[in-house]
Amino acid sequence: MKYMLTFIADQRRMKDTIDDEMKGAMDAWKAFDQEAVDAGVLIACEPLEYAEDAITIRVDQDGDRTNTDGPFAETKEQLAGFALLEVKDFDEAMDWAAKVPVAPGTVIEVRQVMDLSRFGYESSTVSPAKAKATA
Repeated sequence: MKYMLTFIADQRRMKDTIDDEMKGAMDAWKAFDQEAVDAGVLIACEPLEYAEDAITIRVDQDGDRTNTDGPFAETKEQLAGFALLEVKDFDEAMDWAAKVPVAPGTVIEVRQVMDLSRFGYESSTVSPAKAKATA
C-alpha cells in the first residue's frame, strides 16, 4: 500500500531559519531518508518551494483553465513537502509519520494513495521493491 505523508508548515518560519539551524534540520532529514531507504519503503521525499512562488490552475465547467499566482488557500500554513512511501498498512505509515523530523507546529497528513487498478489504471510509479529488482 502506498501512503503520502504531506507536511503543512508556516513557510515564513523556514525563511527566517539561520544557517546552523537549517543544517541541523537537514541532518535530521538525511537520517530519516536513509532509514526509510534502508527499510525499502521510500519512493520519494521532497521539499517544495515556497507557496508564494506557486501557480494555481483552476479548471472550470467548460474545461477552460485559469492560472493565478500563489496557493489555493489564503493562509500562513502551506504544503511544504511530502514523502511517498510503500508500506504494508496504515499502522506502518503512522509509524513512519511519527519519525518525520518536522518543526513544532507542523501538521503531517497521512493519506493512502488511491488504488484505481480495478478501473484499468496502473500507476507508473516505481516501487522500492521494483527499483531494487531492476537495479
